[in-house]
Amino acid sequence: MDALREQACITGIGETRYSRGTEKSQVGLALEASLNAIRDAGLRPGDIDGVIPYAAGMAVAEDFITNLGIEDLNYSAMTPMGGASAVAALQTALMATASGLCNHVLIVLGRTGFSGGRIGARVQQMPQFKTVGEFEMPSGAIAPPQLYAPMARRHMELHGTTSRQFAEIAVTMRKHAQLNDNAIMQKPMTVADHQNSRMISDPFRLFDCSLESDGGCAVVVSRAERAKDMANRPIYIMGVGEGHPHSPSVITQRSDLTRLGTAKAAPKAFAMAGIERRDIDVAEIYDCFTYIVLCQLEDLGFCEKGEGGDFVMDGRIGLGGELPINTHGGLLSQAHLAGMNHIHELTRQLRGDGGRAQVEDAEIGLVTGYGDLGDGAVAILRR
Repeated sequence: MDALREQACITGIGETRYSRGTEKSQVGLALEASLNAIRDAGLRPGDIDGVIPYAAGMAVAEDFITNLGIEDLNYSAMTPMGGASAVAALQTALMATASGLCNHVLIVLGRTGFSGGRIGARVQQMPQFKTVGEFEMPSGAIAPPQLYAPMARRHMELHGTTSRQFAEIAVTMRKHAQLNDNAIMQKPMTVADHQNSRMISDPFRLFDCSLESDGGCAVVVSRAERAKDMANRPIYIMGVGEGHPHSPSVITQRSDLTRLGTAKAAPKAFAMAGIERRDIDVAEIYDCFTYIVLCQLEDLGFCEKGEGGDFVMDGRIGLGGELPINTHGGLLSQAHLAGMNHIHELTRQLRGDGGRAQVEDAEIGLVTGYGDLGDGAVAILRR
């Protein structure tokens, strides 16, 4: 993998307006975001020769060939890893471009999580659903808050992690969202608001849970030699990694409920990038639930297992803190775009286009994806 280091760049990013209510289809949102990303890269739709649509979406490669007028598509793929799909697709796009197969790969997602089918329907599409049906469903667990709650509760029992520490994550994400004009949740949140919000699935309260939202987001990944003279500063892919937890198809049968696929992905990404944790200036961490942020910080190696609760306190993950996280507001407060908006935001940060939430002198950043029952993906980028 060392041979692939910095052989590809993110050259274009695009998003739609994020909302809770739309008349547009998933395909329509994906196409809108795609055109924005292609335009941002200074390309024409016909320059795209690779497409990686979101596996759980309704769009396939043919939709982009037909609607964008792509004349010669050399490669199409999907990375069916739920919320880890978008970051895992960076690895796939890197391989497609570095090999010479493609010059410009479009990674794209359109989602109608609010206006369309709810996440429970998404779970039923997962390959693991039969196993979930054997072990979790008999106790009434079918939606993600119910599936992931035992992981959080186990961490709390083993390490003394508290709901107050989860609140710190939620409140910080909301503060960042208030600096982002394209974030759904603009109302301030206090720790008391979090602690008084209704219980969804113990220990998850309402504000521990990510949003259901509508929107589209896309990025263009280009061969490094093609990126030098394009419209915007290229953001280089330094390292990537993918990992799957032990017992990947069922959570409750794992020997360790507190370790995600991220723990396997992170060492690969850092080794490929050739950097240390202290070199990361900003991180966009997949935040379907507050606990998953805390757990990933441990699995990424920013702190030891069991220390995540203390790590997120006292402003450490806020703007101006030791490790600013989810400067756009994340899935918890910006929008749930299955992690594609995390890649979009990290690219903005490394370009220096973060606006009111810009991290000063951000040079190297990290983005994660977390999906299905524990899949993990990590990418390290630099300006």
